Amino acid sequence: MAADADGLARAAALIGAGGLVALPTETVYGLGADATDPEAVAAIYAAKGRPRFNPLIAHVATVEAALGEGTFDEAALRLAEHFWPGPLTLVVPAASTGSVCDLARAGLDSVALRVPAHATARALLERVGRPVAAPSANRSGRVSPTSADHVLTDLDGRIAAVLDGGACPVGVESSVVACLGGPPRLLRPGGVTRAAIAAVLGFAPEAGGDPGSRPVGPGLLASHYAPRAGVRLDATGLEPGEAVLLFGAFRPAGLDRAAAVETLSARGDPAEAAARLFGALRRLDASGAPTIAVVPVPEEGLGEAINDRLRRAAAPR
Repeated sequence: MAADADGLARAAALIGAGGLVALPTETVYGLGADATDPEAVAAIYAAKGRPRFNPLIAHVATVEAALGEGTFDEAALRLAEHFWPGPLTLVVPAASTGSVCDLARAGLDSVALRVPAHATARALLERVGRPVAAPSANRSGRVSPTSADHVLTDLDGRIAAVLDGGACPVGVESSVVACLGGPPRLLRPGGVTRAAIAAVLGFAPEAGGDPGSRPVGPGLLASHYAPRAGVRLDATGLEPGEAVLLFGAFRPAGLDRAAAVETLSARGDPAEAAARLFGALRRLDASGAPTIAVVPVPEEGLGEAINDRLRRAAAPR
């Protein structure tokens, strides 16, 4: 559906009736459903094939709406005031006044909240008038979608509609910060850099939780964002038949025999690379190559988020 007044009205009506609608955000497309309705949330898990213990982000239109869903300490308030609307998710204790259902919170006493910056997402949330659970609109563990076509590749026939808002400008998921008592923890690097978070807090957030423990936020499974092909990181040379993902000026040995080639950013710009990451992985996967070799990507700035997604894509499945 077009992201016009008619499309927004139809999308809001579908969500209000318990349906699943994919919607654009500044990060990636989300698979939206009424976060207060356990049956609608269950339909998200079914469409994605998502493990039930992995909580979902509840998206709301305003900071005020978020404050009704969660209990914010001083650090959480500071981050919300500075980065919302925007690509930051805050995991906070669920408020007694909250309406996000237990299934969306994966049975936890915390809730993951975000106020997106994308104009279409905000307009839809205002029309729905309640929290919308919206994990990435793809099969669980697969490459996240940054266009409406990506959504349909994975979920055509499994959801009610896609609200087409064009390409997502950030291109990697939101950063996830847990404020659950004690120092804030950066659970997942994303669209807001670690340095930007530290600048607002006045100190660096602690590292994420125990990777073997039950996830308290989205996108924390060891294997995630994975194409069907294997992924080999920090490649300095190519094996026969491999596809390759390039960054900057570096060229691996054997490039001339690559099965397919994609470039994240020829000029080595992490922001451009983040916006292109998931689309490039999808195109390389479509080449049929058994392995995607990825050249080194620096960790600076958004490079941390890019490498986090690549490491999860390369993890054993």
